[in-house]
Amino acid sequence: MGYDLKPLKAPRTAGNVLRVLTAAAESSLTGGALADKFLADIGVVTLRQTVIDEPPTFLPPVHATSPRKGKAKQPAVEPAGPNHESFPFETAYDFVRAYKSGRCTPLQVAERVLAWTSESDRKDPAMRIFIAQSRDDLLAQAEASAARYRDGNPLGPLDGVPIAVKDELDQAGYRTTVGTSFLGRSKASEDAEPVARLRRAGALLIGKANMHEIGMGVTGLNPHHGPARNPYLPSRATGGSSSGSAAAVAAGFCPIAVGADGGGSIRIPSSLCGVVGLKPTFSRVSEHGAAPLCWSLAHVGPIAVSARDAALAFSVMAGPDPKDPQTLAQPPVDFHDWENGDLSGLRIGVYWPWFNDAEADVVRLGKQLLETLTEAGAELREISVSGLSLLRTAHLVTIASEMVTSNMHDMARDSAAYGNDVRVNLSLASRLRSSDYVQAQRVRTQICRQFATLFEQVDLIATPTTGCTAPELMPDALETGDSNLTLADRIMRFSLAANLTGVPGISLPAGYDYQGLPVGLQLMAAPFEEVSLLRVALVAEARVARRLPRVHSSLLE
Repeated sequence: MGYDLKPLKAPRTAGNVLRVLTAAAESSLTGGALADKFLADIGVVTLRQTVIDEPPTFLPPVHATSPRKGKAKQPAVEPAGPNHESFPFETAYDFVRAYKSGRCTPLQVAERVLAWTSESDRKDPAMRIFIAQSRDDLLAQAEASAARYRDGNPLGPLDGVPIAVKDELDQAGYRTTVGTSFLGRSKASEDAEPVARLRRAGALLIGKANMHEIGMGVTGLNPHHGPARNPYLPSRATGGSSSGSAAAVAAGFCPIAVGADGGGSIRIPSSLCGVVGLKPTFSRVSEHGAAPLCWSLAHVGPIAVSARDAALAFSVMAGPDPKDPQTLAQPPVDFHDWENGDLSGLRIGVYWPWFNDAEADVVRLGKQLLETLTEAGAELREISVSGLSLLRTAHLVTIASEMVTSNMHDMARDSAAYGNDVRVNLSLASRLRSSDYVQAQRVRTQICRQFATLFEQVDLIATPTTGCTAPELMPDALETGDSNLTLADRIMRFSLAANLTGVPGISLPAGYDYQGLPVGLQLMAAPFEEVSLLRVALVAEARVARRLPRVHSSLLE
């Protein structure tokens, strides 16, 4: 079977037209007909008609493929090689070095974060990177960190380092709105487990980052809190749904942010905002304290300015958590020899018809980066990936079904409080059948088996992260969001496989298109091989010139 992934096509709607579509989708008279058309457009009719002689797989069957060396080893944070001084972004190492030298203090950095937030939201247009910040909470954290540095007892390489948290995860003292206007009626009493681990490492948790409402979109459009805007060109989208997290990192608020990914929501905004985004293996990072939006697809992970910062955050966030039983059967995170820049023997698989199905600059820059990896010793191998159209449909059915289920009580009570784009999606998704969900999990069985076989032949699989660079934020969508299936498909084309199979994936900067907009390359690996991804990202980072975005501030100057 050849490459079968055709573009999804449907009219774009926004503004008053979307309001009319919302009413029609929610109507008992017209909703059924609209749903039938929508489900046909995304391939559900074909899915129903396909005979799949497989049992369903309801959670990704992730198993370690290679032995690990005993205890977990944290990555070193000191820069390796001569390129650090020319790296334009401030890294975790830069913050720690500044604190130890007395150049500045965590308290000064916290004040600058708050000032930069206010300034960025006074811009025209407002950047809207954060949903909420607590001045008192942030300054209290910063004072505690400053005291540790004064006493000569910092907690480690994240002490005093600013980190933003996607508003999908609990942070003590904050509401978890999940990007809505009404969820999180009371403040969280404790941190989500990944956030708690970062706090215990001394991180400055600087606030709740904006996101696409309930994660049900990949542009970052949010009619309640305003769209998080791309620091490289504020008229463009950040991508989503971890929109504010990626924008915060790119704009200089923090070298690291926490994201969550059910269909590319870490990797997509990382690509469009020109930073590094790691979606770990399914169950590698605890989901305790994260909104249970799509339980079989969800992954929490770091977004960072550099491969080293992503590695540092990942090493802290990952690991077994008794509060999330899915995490208990995992090998240690082992960074042994990860800074070895020799990629000799590393096999990178590429399915070229898939890889080439993107904008010209995206393909060109991705190929250039792959070529530089071969210069470091990697070998490119041509592979074939079948059934990508069914994979896409299976993912869409799975995430839509799980999101409807996780939001059904709120839909019954507060459906009108969602944005119009989310209301349309939830209404149409509620017309899916239970048999559609089961059929999608049969496809998951096939895809997981295929990827397991591929990872016996190659070590990594490479694709572009997205099919395009950051799209325009259209004025008619600012109050309502928009329904744009064609654009969403173009953005998500390469990201869905890693969620359905549970394998780890990373987006790393590959350069900039003719407009100066960032382009990302995605690499996927076998389960629990995140360090392999980070190792290659470290090599790539030394070979790709990075540019600061036009909206950026230094916290250390």
